[in-house]
Amino acid sequence: MRLLLLVLLLGQAMIHAAAASPLQEVTELRYVDQDAGDPSYLTRILVTPDFMRMDDGHDDGDYILLDRKQRRLINVMRGNNLAMVFTPGKVPAAPVGWKPKLTSHAAAKGTRRFSLVLNGVTCLEGVAAKQAAVDAARAMAEMKAVLAATQYRMWRDSPAEMQHDCDLANQVWAFESVLELGLPLEERDFRGRTRQFESEIRIPLDPVLFLVPKGMPLVDAPS
Repeated sequence: MRLLLLVLLLGQAMIHAAAASPLQEVTELRYVDQDAGDPSYLTRILVTPDFMRMDDGHDDGDYILLDRKQRRLINVMRGNNLAMVFTPGKVPAAPVGWKPKLTSHAAAKGTRRFSLVLNGVTCLEGVAAKQAAVDAARAMAEMKAVLAATQYRMWRDSPAEMQHDCDLANQVWAFESVLELGLPLEERDFRGRTRQFESEIRIPLDPVLFLVPKGMPLVDAPS
């Protein structure tokens, strides 16, 4: 009888502990993105303290996975059965006198409308919310930091007619100042690409979504 009573008490304790410790949750953001002249498309962003995943809203499609602790980004391409790994590289200093100007002013409650201008060209403009999904905005900055050297190399190796200093502002040298304003709610860049915030919810954690598919080879991207 004493053993049975102990088992019952332990069972009740476990039930109460489970009730007091809610399931781990993930921040899910949804944006509507559009490249100039092309149809719009959904971008889903899932954020945990350890990872950020970007995809098209489907669990079984291609996705980008940021390992926030290891500071590496993995581009999972299921069709090619390949996962390309990007790690931070050395970013050269901006040229002397190269100084984009970021201005912002209060907009709707809790938001600021901003504009990033370089040499008379508006590289990026939009609206950001300082207190919205703070860790998600931080993860976006971490992703850009990992990719900055790769973005610079791609810009450097592009034909001269395709090089634009605004690419360097948005992707290499000035992205942190923009994301310090908060979570992007609206964006429009100098090429006409737009992003519109759609929703933020909390969902239960599915650890599988933050893993590279079993057996898929990892290949280091050019540094």
